[in-house]
Amino acid sequence: MRPEVLCLTNGAFAENCYVVADRAAGDAVLVDPGEEADLFLARLRTERLTLRAVWLTHAHLDHVAGVAAIKEATGVPIWLHADDRPLYDAAPQQARVLLGLDLPALPPPDRAIVPGEPLRVGAVEFEVRHVPGHSPGSVALVGDGVALVGDAVFAGSVGRTDLPGGDSETLLTSIRDQLLTLPDETVLYPGHGPETTVGRERRTNPFLTGAYRLV
Repeated sequence: MRPEVLCLTNGAFAENCYVVADRAAGDAVLVDPGEEADLFLARLRTERLTLRAVWLTHAHLDHVAGVAAIKEATGVPIWLHADDRPLYDAAPQQARVLLGLDLPALPPPDRAIVPGEPLRVGAVEFEVRHVPGHSPGSVALVGDGVALVGDAVFAGSVGRTDLPGGDSETLLTSIRDQLLTLPDETVLYPGHGPETTVGRERRTNPFLTGAYRLV
């Protein structure tokens, strides 16, 4: 079953939070709730969807800033890959040091995202693929014809690797082995910028064609 995916671009980083829904069941998850928690909750109400969980593709500040408010408002479980737990726990300190922002302590994750173990919302199932390189615990969530890829790959670009835990060769290997192996028509929903497809990135992304070198 193909999920419904709604993109909510938000905050100073123009981060993409996604509402992923099984419309027939009326169930939804939030993927990477950034800064504007009120916006996300309002959209769920407008769409008449019941939030069941928060799934995190990775734990950088711009993707987790709204987690505490969402948890407080709804009590839903937070899912995160264990390798990104140090980044997650350090998010408030990063906010203060890097941006001068006061981010509240984040609630501990309730569940571990484990590659190979499916995630479900309603009757919709997602395969979890580990795509380290942008961060150690980055994951892609692969559904029927879609993949939510966090900051691993963008339309015409790839994720930065100069942050703690980043590694250029690891990222390119992850993209080639875990994302470019999907069908060309698979729609990729990145953490920033517009959606794209596997085929488009395979043919035109300069970091994947070899036109540019990732350093």
